[in-house]
Amino acid sequence: MHLNTIQIDPARFPVKDGYPFHLKIFQETKRIDLKSPVTFFIGENGTGKSTLLQAVCRKAGVHIWKSSGRTRFNSNPHEETLYKYIDIRWTKDPVPGSYFGSDIFRDFTLALDEWAAADPGQLNYFGGKSLVSQSHGQSLMSYFKSRYKIPGIYFLDEPETALSPRSQLEFLELMAEMAEAGHAQFIVATHSPLLLACPGADILSFDNIPVRPIRYEDTEYYRIYRDFLSDPESWLKPGSSVKRRKQ
Repeated sequence: MHLNTIQIDPARFPVKDGYPFHLKIFQETKRIDLKSPVTFFIGENGTGKSTLLQAVCRKAGVHIWKSSGRTRFNSNPHEETLYKYIDIRWTKDPVPGSYFGSDIFRDFTLALDEWAAADPGQLNYFGGKSLVSQSHGQSLMSYFKSRYKIPGIYFLDEPETALSPRSQLEFLELMAEMAEAGHAQFIVATHSPLLLACPGADILSFDNIPVRPIRYEDTEYYRIYRDFLSDPESWLKPGSSVKRRKQ
């Protein structure tokens, strides 16, 4: 364990009616204790799990890769400032780490290829071959296998993107192995019931206010997949929907 506490101070929020500060999850969650080397953030889109993940990452001094040259029609000046209003507590000293985001990984692989054109040795840190020359899923696993052997803290936003079920299990094994060895700590935002099965991991639900732990078997992801696989035909009948089954 490298990082053990996240504290949120809503009294310092610059606004109360703008994203992400208007979310009740941040106004009413004062403290999150990290008790496992692997912690999952789960919840529906828009609940704030990825926003907090990035805020903790910035507070930890870990760089978040971004592509340049993109403009937005309507930018939010507060969208990336949550880290200024949280505090984190290290078990000992701060450690290095990295951030993975499925939406920016392609830009990273292209930049890495440019660096390798001048210094081919750069590829040795990522499996020894160009990530661009591999399929998306293969490049992800090459990156994960190389990067996560280095001790540190790792923030991941939906790493299951483009990974087949078999590759997700391969990544799950890698993550569990590194965590068990005491080398790495993982904080992961995910929708994958396969990754959530990581032995000994803590699962924190952002569908609850305040954020609180939830058992694997009680997660909606687990229950939906379980019910679907037990009787897939019933889900395909006219009038059947996820919304109706939740009622």
